[in-house]
Amino acid sequence: MTRDPSIPGGDEVAPGVFAPDGALRLQFSRSGGPGGQNVNKLNTKAELWVSIDRLTGLRPAAIDRLCAAAGRRLTASREIHLVSESERGQEANKALVMQRLRELIVHARVEPKIRRKSRPSRAAKARRLDAKKHRGKI
Repeated sequence: MTRDPSIPGGDEVAPGVFAPDGALRLQFSRSGGPGGQNVNKLNTKAELWVSIDRLTGLRPAAIDRLCAAAGRRLTASREIHLVSESERGQEANKALVMQRLRELIVHARVEPKIRRKSRPSRAAKARRLDAKKHRGKI
């Protein structure tokens, strides 16, 4: 993550998207999964809460797409809650959670292509019907 000088303490969470201090909350706790006896002693599970309304660099339409992409991970207070406990180390789980957030934001920034209705031309309809008549004769 890089810092933006115009935002006090702003961290870049995705290309062109910044989170000011307090927009990201990271918490570690004990997790299951691989790790043997250390599972019972070390806080390796990483949980990240991101306040959507405090992110800068996203258009309103992209914020709507981000909310839709978050799905069940979106809390009632408009925060995205991401969890990782698949790795054995705290740093690896933290990196995985940040990577997931980055992927969500990058995916939300891409505007979907607008589908325009199209119709077959009169000549195309005639060719299709001719082909059907020809196949029927065979």
